[in-house]
Amino acid sequence: MPEAVCLGELLVDFVSVEKDVALARLPGFVGAAGGAPANVAVGLARLGVSAGFIGKVGDDPFGEHLRRTLEAEGVDTAYLRRAPGVRTTLAFVASHSDGRKDICFYRNPGADMLLTAEEVNGEYLRSARHPPDGRRASTAGGQARLFHFGSVSLSRSPAREATMRAARLAREAGLLVSYDPNWRPGLWSDEVEAKGLIWKAMELATVVHCAEEEWEFITGTQDLEVGAARVREAGARLVVVTQGEEGCYWDDGESRGQAPGFRVEVVDPLGAGDAFVAAMLCRLLRGDLPPEGGLGEERLRGITSYANAAGALTCTKRGVIPALPTATEVGEFLAARGG
Repeated sequence: MPEAVCLGELLVDFVSVEKDVALARLPGFVGAAGGAPANVAVGLARLGVSAGFIGKVGDDPFGEHLRRTLEAEGVDTAYLRRAPGVRTTLAFVASHSDGRKDICFYRNPGADMLLTAEEVNGEYLRSARHPPDGRRASTAGGQARLFHFGSVSLSRSPAREATMRAARLAREAGLLVSYDPNWRPGLWSDEVEAKGLIWKAMELATVVHCAEEEWEFITGTQDLEVGAARVREAGARLVVVTQGEEGCYWDDGESRGQAPGFRVEVVDPLGAGDAFVAAMLCRLLRGDLPPEGGLGEERLRGITSYANAAGALTCTKRGVIPALPTATEVGEFLAARGG
C-alpha cells in the first residue's frame, strides 16, 4: 500500500513551445501527462515515496496513455477509474516569463470531474496511515502518512463531493493532509462560490501551499504574513507560498521566513510548483512533524531549500511529469551549489 495518496485531476497538457506567446496566436504545442495532484504523485514517487492516485480518465487513447504514464512511474493506479463514453480532459497552456500561465481546459464533460464520492475507497486512504503489517514505515518517524489534493476538483460535482469526502476521511484517519488551492477562474461559474468552497476545504488541511499569483484572490490580501495567519486560523499548521525564481515564504505560526530560489535556464516553468510540493511533502514525511507547535526555523529552511531545488530543476525541461526530478538529481543540484 502507498505511503501517500493523491486525488484530483489527471489530464493531458498541451504546452506551448514558445514562451510569452498568447494562446490566441495558436503557437505549436507539445503534449504531456499532467494535472497538479497527479504531478505531485509522480514527484513523490521519483523522490522515493510510494504513492497512489485516485481519479478518473476517459475511455479513450488519452486516458490509456495517462494510466500507463503513472504506472511507468511506479504510482499505484488501483483507484484510477475509467469513465465509459467520456473523454479525458485536455488543457492548452501558455507560460509567461513572470510565472503567469494562460490555461484553456477542454471538457465535455471531462472524465476527471465525474469521480463520485462512492468511488472514494476509505480503506485505501486509511491504508496510507500505516503499512499493512501494522508497523510504522522505517522511513517515517513522523506523525502520519499523507493525503494530497487541490481545488480544481472542487469546481464541479460530483468530483467536488468526492474530494471533500476523501479529505474528511484522511483527516479523521490522522493523515497529514496537504492542500493546494489552485485558482483557475475559467473552471468556475461564480467567484463567490469558488472562494467559499476553497475555504471550506482549507479547514481540513494540515499543510497548505499556494502560488503567489493566486494569493490575493484566495486570502483577500497581498500581505503574506496576514494571509498566512488567516489560513492557519482555518486549521493549517504550515503555510508555504511559492514565489517563482525568488523562492518561497513559509509560516508555521512560530517561525516565518523566506528561502531564496535557484537561478536556472528556464525552458518551461509549468509544474515547478507541483515539484516543490512533492519535495516539501517528501521531507515532511521523512522527519518528525511535532504533535504541537512549529517545525523550527532551521528545519523549515532545509525543507524549503530542498523544495526550491526540485522546482528549479523542473523548469529546465519541457512538460511536467517528464521534468520532475529524482532524489539523486536534487541532491546533486544542491551539492553543486553548496547546499
